[in-house]
Amino acid sequence: MYEIVSMKELAPRVKMVEVNAPEIAEKAQPGQFIVVRVDEKGERIPLTIADYDSASGNVVTVFQEIGVSTQKLGRMKPGESIKDFVGPLGIPSEMAQFGMVTMVGGGVGVPPLYPQARALRKLGNKVVTIIGARTADLLVFREQMRSVSDELHVATDDGSMGFKGFVTDLLKLLIEKGPKPDRVIAVGPAIMMKAVSNVTRPFKIKTIVSLNSIMVDATGMCGACRVSVGGRTRFTCVHGPEFDGHQVDFEGLMARLRTYVEQEKSSLRRYEESQRGD
Repeated sequence: MYEIVSMKELAPRVKMVEVNAPEIAEKAQPGQFIVVRVDEKGERIPLTIADYDSASGNVVTVFQEIGVSTQKLGRMKPGESIKDFVGPLGIPSEMAQFGMVTMVGGGVGVPPLYPQARALRKLGNKVVTIIGARTADLLVFREQMRSVSDELHVATDDGSMGFKGFVTDLLKLLIEKGPKPDRVIAVGPAIMMKAVSNVTRPFKIKTIVSLNSIMVDATGMCGACRVSVGGRTRFTCVHGPEFDGHQVDFEGLMARLRTYVEQEKSSLRRYEESQRGD
């Protein structure tokens, strides 16, 4: 059992949980993820690591309360324990002195960029960060990203903060203005990462994306998280979660993400009814 140290709401339906998991905190690296199972009958959900500290033994992740499992997790309080907290999983992000790295994060895709940006900057890279959300109220980890970036740019769909428009619009403007980044790293909804990859492709900028595939066992055995990359079938859990964005079949990925939408809606409806006592 893994004790919850803190639970904080960052934005409507977006929460940050800090869990005491010393063995994971000791080994975690940027880009990796954990799998959470809230209780004995809960599903296994993958969540990317947003921070870790070997001294305290704590691991931080940020999640959006969408389905039954994330809503159950969001209702938990400090002192309570999570049934399973497994990790670190996945291949760590490539860390090297690339030069100028532009980080692009959308919604809850911003927190996983934090440990990457911190590590890349320590290696001597210039880190330029673009974060975005539909509205200012939904922006998360803005100050954390500012602390590990040489430049921070904010985009909101409605213009309530920073640039009015999508992160991809701002990315294109910054690339055209120059200097051109040596690498782009994007984390967020699949449609956003696809758009980022489409922006960078004509400029021949290496672009890394972190895929949010459906997962079950997260050990490469079930194949649920398979995705086509460069025409080859890859498993996000063991070959990723990061891949070359220019090689990812995003249409196939997004189709698989829609596989259980109706079942998820039905499960959520039954859960909400049970909470109301209907």
